[in-house]
Amino acid sequence: MKTFYVINGPNLNRLGKREPGIYGSETLETLEQRLSQLASENEATVIFHQSNHEGQIIDWIHEAENASGIILNPGAFTHYSYAIRDAIASVPTQVVEVHISNVHKRESFRHTSVISPVTEGQIVGLGLKGYELALQSFF
Repeated sequence: MKTFYVINGPNLNRLGKREPGIYGSETLETLEQRLSQLASENEATVIFHQSNHEGQIIDWIHEAENASGIILNPGAFTHYSYAIRDAIASVPTQVVEVHISNVHKRESFRHTSVISPVTEGQIVGLGLKGYELALQSFF
């Protein structure tokens, strides 16, 4: 059975409460339920993690080195965490970067991802549906 990791970075534990005009009203729990169902339908499992701490995210990326794929929303770390970028580059597992909002239509500091050069792709601006598309891309 294939196993996928979904790793969410800072403030994503606040989904449903944090700026619903940008991030929507659905919660992280709702997202996890939807992805678990999709994985089950495709005879796969998903391991979920969320942290506001860079080192913890790096540890989970290392842990996922033998997984079938990683879906990563690094949050604000997207724009400056060379440590997360290097962790991704250090594992053979394919990573899809996901952002709920369209970061390219927001503040200019959000336009650059130091993560995307080492990922298989980037999905932005499609809300939580972006996670589903990322997971489907692995099947």
